[in-house]
Amino acid sequence: MANQSTPDQLFEIRNSFYIGNYQHCINEAQNLKHFLNSQVNDPSIQLERDIFMYRAYIAQNKYGVVINDITSSSAPELQHIKMLAVYLNGDTDKTKEVVNSFEKQIQNIDPEDKILPLVAGLVFCLEEDYDSALRLLHKSDNLECRALTIQIYLKMNRIDLAQKELNSLKEIDEDCTLTQMSQAWVNLQKSGDKLQDAYYTFQELTDKYATTPLLLNSQAAALFALGKFEEAQPVLQEALDKDPNSPDTLANMVVATQHIGKTHEVSKRYLTQLQHSYSNHPFVKDFHNREQEFVRLSKMYSPVASS
Repeated sequence: MANQSTPDQLFEIRNSFYIGNYQHCINEAQNLKHFLNSQVNDPSIQLERDIFMYRAYIAQNKYGVVINDITSSSAPELQHIKMLAVYLNGDTDKTKEVVNSFEKQIQNIDPEDKILPLVAGLVFCLEEDYDSALRLLHKSDNLECRALTIQIYLKMNRIDLAQKELNSLKEIDEDCTLTQMSQAWVNLQKSGDKLQDAYYTFQELTDKYATTPLLLNSQAAALFALGKFEEAQPVLQEALDKDPNSPDTLANMVVATQHIGKTHEVSKRYLTQLQHSYSNHPFVKDFHNREQEFVRLSKMYSPVASS
């Protein structure tokens, strides 16, 4: 939704969402709602405010709030947000329904609808259908669509294409927080001074706006890439203090504690919490696949008992 014509009233809401300050995003959206209802009658501002507010609820895993609040009479853009909440809520049958519904809807996208490409693109990305996601995202000039495109290219290890997309993003709005974060994501995939630049970018955003688990985990990722696991551990502990149930923090804590020589019990505790609460997290899936592969190889090379 973000673009250069977005009213100033939404900056705090939009920026808070980008840096992962989700409760502040919700609080500001609710405060703005009272102001708009009493003094401003601009449906576009009201709609964008609601979109970011409900996306913040989704980021907090409060899917029920979104599903219950958004009704059949709500705007089409909010219906897309509701479908994202249904998808992430975890019901397998409903997840398939959401994917099928988006596959049909994208056949005839309203050019004015800036949310459908973003949300459907995100769902396709989570489904690891990167080709469909990219084809859809390239149809939109939304800054968030471009940022998601960069993330997908990085997942595909196509740093060259990610850099090209980043250059386009800079031409649109070089100073936007989303652009700065995208630059840091790309730098994380490089080496040398670029890794340090990524760390400084996340640190500057923290100093300028707020300390959030998202930015702290991003700093930790940069420290991991620099081989500074001892320095990353307290950063992650701060993130864990802010949100004890953050799946990314738990996953990164497993990595950090393993590298700095903590006891197996410490790492296992974080891993167990992650597996119990977020069974579909990529880290958990990858760990499970590696466990199965280890068992398979162990059986293949185990000595055959003599008769």
